[in-house]
Amino acid sequence: MLDLFLNSFSTLGQGLVGYIIPFLFVLTIVVFFHELGHFLVARWAGVKVLTFSIGFGPELVGFNDRRGTRWKISAVPLGGYVKFFGDESEASTPASPEALAGMTAEERAGSFHHKKVGPRAAIVAAGPIANFILAIVIFTCLFTFFGKPSTTARVDKIEAGSAAERAGFQVGDIVTAIDGKAVGSFSDMQRIVGVRAGDQLNFAVKRGDSSLQLKGTPELREVKDNFGNVHRLGVLGITRATAPGDVVTERVDPASALWLGVKETWFVIDRTLAYIGGVFTGREAADQVGGPIRIAQISGQVATIGVVALVHLAAVLSISIGLLNLFPVPLLDGGHLLFYAIEAIRGRPLSVRAQEMGFRIGLGLVLMLMVFATYNDILHLAAS
Repeated sequence: MLDLFLNSFSTLGQGLVGYIIPFLFVLTIVVFFHELGHFLVARWAGVKVLTFSIGFGPELVGFNDRRGTRWKISAVPLGGYVKFFGDESEASTPASPEALAGMTAEERAGSFHHKKVGPRAAIVAAGPIANFILAIVIFTCLFTFFGKPSTTARVDKIEAGSAAERAGFQVGDIVTAIDGKAVGSFSDMQRIVGVRAGDQLNFAVKRGDSSLQLKGTPELREVKDNFGNVHRLGVLGITRATAPGDVVTERVDPASALWLGVKETWFVIDRTLAYIGGVFTGREAADQVGGPIRIAQISGQVATIGVVALVHLAAVLSISIGLLNLFPVPLLDGGHLLFYAIEAIRGRPLSVRAQEMGFRIGLGLVLMLMVFATYNDILHLAAS
């Protein structure tokens, strides 16, 4: 086991420069906009913001704005936080009851914890919402300025003994819809099939001048991407041979690009939630859960493709961080929202002791998730 850890860190060290710069680029964008969401709504609600930090730990560089907020970059670049007046810690835990009760009227006006439930919930929810908005904006810009590349969902080769062969597909078939949903390109078909392993799908197929319906059930397989990363996906066993001129880039107007950006964002949300649900039901393996090491590795790999691909990754990561923060776990934004919902129902907040216990449990869960994700990352590096 010691050799496994040593080899894994050696592998990471060899590509450290290639990983760390793209990783910091992607993570800084995502964290900045998440915290900016909290910050802007807090300012709108009249809450005094003490600190806006990218990263945790000792400050590396920073400055104070005219309203007294300390903007800084900290030594550990694995997140960030906004600290409000009245907070005891970076996790927005409240100061002691005595300290809150001893505030003057002016101090209460700028204290986060003296605001009503509505404004507090809006401030907390603004971070994840900002992540989703950032993703939509990125996708919209990519579609607007680079168009939408696509290839016809044509069957050029069928793997022997595959689900496609059993379903009756033939070379030359063109898939036009799956379960009544229009398919505009081969990548559209791959996306639908990839997340529906084990489910029988109805395919609308054009064969010559005829139209017919076929039923097929994608098989769950381990597929390697161009970087050697293993993904578990639904597969039919169909191949599309791309010839010169087959890839068409469709020009997209801004309004259509915005709609495509929303759809792309929803696809990532839907796929992520489906995966998490699959882990709990046993349909998906938890070894796909990754942490900072995996993100750094993927960032470095994607950076070799180009800046556009790296920005696209930032959008996907922004969605993932937004979703993660909405989980109802104390310490995360979703945990705070859960406390506020209970407060709204009860008419009064939970006791200080109950909140402290909640935050301790939340901290334990987050730490366990980080350890588990890091363990997966190390195993993934060792296998690559």
